[in-house]
Amino acid sequence: MKHIYYSLSLLLLVSCAQNPSGKQKAEGDSVTVDQVVIDVDPKLFLEPSLAEAVSTVACTLSDGTKTTCYKIVSSSSPSDHQMGPWCPTNISDGADAGGVWIEGGEIYDVDGAFIENLAAFYDDDTWQMYDANGDIFRTKTKEDCANAANPNVGAEYKNFCVECLPSYLSDVTQEYLIPVTPVRTGTTQAFGGGGRPGGGPGGPGGRPDGPPRERPADGAGGRPGGGMMVRGVAFNGIRFDGPAPTDAILGAYTLAPFDDAGGHINLHAGYHYHAATGVSTKIPQADGHAAMIGYAMDGHGIYERLDANGKEATDLDDCRGHYDEVRGYHYHVDKAGANNFINCLSGAYAE
Repeated sequence: MKHIYYSLSLLLLVSCAQNPSGKQKAEGDSVTVDQVVIDVDPKLFLEPSLAEAVSTVACTLSDGTKTTCYKIVSSSSPSDHQMGPWCPTNISDGADAGGVWIEGGEIYDVDGAFIENLAAFYDDDTWQMYDANGDIFRTKTKEDCANAANPNVGAEYKNFCVECLPSYLSDVTQEYLIPVTPVRTGTTQAFGGGGRPGGGPGGPGGRPDGPPRERPADGAGGRPGGGMMVRGVAFNGIRFDGPAPTDAILGAYTLAPFDDAGGHINLHAGYHYHAATGVSTKIPQADGHAAMIGYAMDGHGIYERLDANGKEATDLDDCRGHYDEVRGYHYHVDKAGANNFINCLSGAYAE
């Protein structure tokens, strides 16, 4: 549903200027007029991807607003695309046998040649992720997954390609509360936790000095400012997560590729995205605006980075959001290689 709000002041309006936030301000005043607010549409979520139907519950937002939220319970299994593959099995394998990796703001196919050339790629001869037959060292069991994808990965997994399979997630569900009607707060809400956006430790040709950082639990939950990793939810119920802890992954001489949809699995967060690659369900816009791919945790829409002409918006704010009179305030994701979706929230989130 579209809402149009009018806020009037007793002060005389001298002149007005439109800004990207959708607020039209009078000189010397804080008048806000014609701000379009778009409700979350629960029908956009794909029912086969959910563990239960979307429901409406009472909730309190971070700014104290008492309102209603949609409760979305995801099965951690997208119905609109396959999960994997992640790790190739041999250095002779092509790109179809593996996923992708991000480094230095770019995205790379994790094919056999990529694994074979890791030592040159990172300028570090310690990398040797395959045996004399070219077979790649990979995690192969749920126990391997649990041991290799944790904050204190052991040395026995050094030079392993880490992949956790969908079969390990038989009972994993994720629950999210998203405000039915977004509420702009006038301030931004920072995210907590996560790895470093933009790739691994220094990019090709360099590693950081000193010991590797402790590896955080990829995909931890929580709220903005208090460790929240979740940026939003795709229409298939899969979470847009915070930056993958690439420094720690590489610091342990492991690799944890994403699949071609930008996702991978851990036993706590289930299947989750670290990059928007254009694979998950999207809703094209009639005016050529970038397609919609989901909702942020504050209820504002999340859209692809580029519009139908391949251009990126030039008026995005610090959170990667802007306003128009069709979609109201909304966000645009960062590029796939950035290890990032959006930078912060401009609206109140459910506590």
